[in-house]
Formats: sequence, C-alpha cells, structure tokens
Amino acid sequence: MMESRLISVFRKTKNIVNQISSNSRLSTSGVCISNEPSLLIHSKTYSSFSSNLIPASQTSIIRSLSNLGFKAFRRHYPNHKGFCRPSFRNLSTAAAASTKKKDGLRLLVTAGPRAQKLVGIWLFGSAAWVFSMVVLGGMTRLTRSGLSMTDWKFTGRLPPLTDEDWLVEFEKYKQSPEYKRVNKGMSIDDFKFIYWMEYAHRMWGRALGIMFALPFSYFLRKGYITLQLGLRLSGLFALGAGQGLIGWWMVKSGLEDPASEYAQPRVSPYRLAAHLTSAFVIYSGLFWTALSVVMPEPPAESVAWVKGAAKVKRLAFPVSILVGITAVSGAFVAGNDAGRAFNTFPKMGDTWVPEDIFNMKPLLRNFFENTSTVQLDHRILATTTLAAIGGLWFSTRKLDLHPAIRSLIGSIVGMAALQVTLGVSTLLSYVPVSLGTAHQAGALTLLSLMLLLNHTVRRPSMSLLKTLPPVVKTVT
Repeated sequence: MMESRLISVFRKTKNIVNQISSNSRLSTSGVCISNEPSLLIHSKTYSSFSSNLIPASQTSIIRSLSNLGFKAFRRHYPNHKGFCRPSFRNLSTAAAASTKKKDGLRLLVTAGPRAQKLVGIWLFGSAAWVFSMVVLGGMTRLTRSGLSMTDWKFTGRLPPLTDEDWLVEFEKYKQSPEYKRVNKGMSIDDFKFIYWMEYAHRMWGRALGIMFALPFSYFLRKGYITLQLGLRLSGLFALGAGQGLIGWWMVKSGLEDPASEYAQPRVSPYRLAAHLTSAFVIYSGLFWTALSVVMPEPPAESVAWVKGAAKVKRLAFPVSILVGITAVSGAFVAGNDAGRAFNTFPKMGDTWVPEDIFNMKPLLRNFFENTSTVQLDHRILATTTLAAIGGLWFSTRKLDLHPAIRSLIGSIVGMAALQVTLGVSTLLSYVPVSLGTAHQAGALTLLSLMLLLNHTVRRPSMSLLKTLPPVVKTVT
C-alpha cells in the first residue's frame, strides 16, 4: 500500500515538472509565473495530497523524491528558461509593490533621488547654520557684547564706516546702564570689539534667512517639495523670522536700569531662555526634517531588529525630553550669571545645598531667578541626564539591535560624559569664553544625537515590514 502511494506521488510530481517545462516562463524579477491556471490547481492538489493523505513521518521521503524529480529535470534541461527557483526576497518585493498604494511610504520629496539629495543638502546646511548661530550667540553673551548695539532694525544696516560713525555709536552706548555700571571708561577700540561681535551675530541670522528663502523658492518652482514639507518649512521660516524679534525683545530688557543700584544690568533670564529655546526648536525642526528627507525609512533588515528598535524608542523619547529640559535650565544659569556664583564641585561652596535656595517669594521664583537655586537645579538635571543615558545604554545592551543603533547609543553615552566634563571644567575655571562656548555647543550636539536616535528607531512603513525576514541571516 505504501509503495503504491509513493509511486503515485512520484508520477504526479513528474507530470507537474513536465507541465512547468511547457507552460511556464521566467519573470524579469526571478519569480516564476505560470501561463496556465491549471498549474495552480495541480500544485494545490499536490500540496493537499502530501499534507493530508500521507503521514507526517513519511513526508521527508516524498520531499526527497520531489527534489530528485526537479534535479533530474535540471540535468536534462540545463538551459530551459521556463524553470526557476522560487525566491522569497523577490516574492516579498512583488508583494510590497502590489500594496504600495495602500501601505506605501509618503515621501517628502517626490521628484526623484537627485531632488531628494539636493533638498537634503540644503536642509542639513540650514541646520548647521543655526548650530553656528547658537555657538556665536553663546560667544556674544560670554564676551558681554549683546548690549553694545542699543537699537535694532528688522532689515539690518551697514556698520559704522568712519570714525565719526563710530563715535556716534559709542555715544549711544555710553547712555546705557551697562556702560555706566560695568564698562565706564571703556576705550573706543574695546567698544569696537563688542560691537562687531553683536553685529556679526545679527547679520549672520539675517543671512540665514536669505540662504533659506532663496533655495526654498527655487525648489517650490521646480516642484520638488510636497505640500506637507512646504507647510512644515514655512512654519520653520516663520519661527526664524520671529527669532529676530525675540532677540531684540531680550536685548531691550538689558538696556533698562536694574531695580537695585548695586545690581549689574543684564537681560531677563526668561527672555534669554525663550531666545535659546526658540533657536533649539528651529534647529531640531530643520535637523529632523532633513533626516526625514534623506532617510524616509529607518534602518531595518529584520523583524527582530524592528522589535528591538521599538523597545529603544520607549526609552529614548523620555531621555530626549530630559536632555531638552537640562539645556533650557542652562539658559537660566546664563541669564542669572549663576555660573560664576559657586565655582566648586561637587559641593557648592562649603555645603551641598546652599541655605538661601528658597529665599524669594513666591516660592516658584527661586527656580528661575535665585542664583543658588538655578545652579543647583542645573547640577541635578545634568547628573540625572547622565544617569538616564547610562540607564538607556544598560537597558539596551542585550537587545537584538541594528548595528547603527547600537553604535549611536554608545556615541550618546560618550557625548553625555564629555558634556558633564565640560560643564564641571567651565564651572571650576570661572566660565572662560572658550569652555563656556564649547559647553553650549556640546548641549546642542547631545540633543542632535538624541534626535538622530529617535529618528532611527521609528517604526518602518507597512510596505517595508512585509518584505523583512524574521531575523538577519549571518554569513559564516
């Protein structure tokens, strides 16, 4: 009985092979497509027969006979173009193509790879320009140059070109509280230095507006930019224009006489925090959008790596929020000049916690205006951020992750440690311009890495997920 079943199966296999040789063709993608619907019926019949009528213990025998039949066919017809070996990857690609309209990825730039590359370069360049603006702004603040220009025009103006022009600007500065209380007796050459710093910062921002607007108009005319991308970039451009107004609003607060005759004039910490936070938002928006243009899909080569990335995402987002809060708290440190108040570490002076941290009324003011409380908050937030990033690395070290994600997490840990080291060094050195600027640049660099991590671990589109194997096959 068993022998007759095996002979019957072998004959059916032979018939299927003969029908493949006469009725099949090889598709351009490597997937065999039959011209005869009857072939599908035969193949289903064979599959049903082998799975339902034959015991599981004898299935391997039938598979061996089937393989022998196909191998014999290939020996007799080595050049036959109707025969093909099924490819899982090609079948997956075909399935993904068929669902492209339903589950396909919506690209931000749809005019082809060249347009995608050009728009990506422009956006990354704009983000780098904003990064340089933040660094230049930090240098302007640390050199106390921000109050040297006592007026502001939206369109900008030419700098002083003659000695008479410089004297006019210097006389304006002499009427400011900063000159009267801090820089009285300053020479014209020293004034020129701080004036050029502030002038460069303002004009660098206006140049960014031009550099952004001209390519934006060109790409819109060429049809490279989709509606979604156009609306997003228009919003970022409006924020950039408003940033100039926020900057002047901030500077104007430093041109007013302080409430106490013993206090040094400086800009409002709230307005400084708003100015820096706005710059961080613009940078983050440009950087994230640039990543979305050049990397519409995250790196995902297996379902296991996608699941690992999803676990990282749940941890990375709250850590990113903590990094952003710590950076904003640094703006209040700068606005209150708190970096020069306690230049010891880990203690603040002779104590761990200063006694005057809750001296102001109402209580909430202490967290934004009290020098001792502001610096203590920043220390606690920075330490917590470092610990959280270390926890992120520890929690993900045994996950099955894409190598790029694992490398990125390691880079974030290294950058966080460097940023804390820069902060402590800046504090112990009484906030020199070089270290203070590096510390501000380090904050933005750490935020950039966190943005990159969140962008890399986002969920792929359904069309990509359907093409992924369960695990990555390693080549030995």
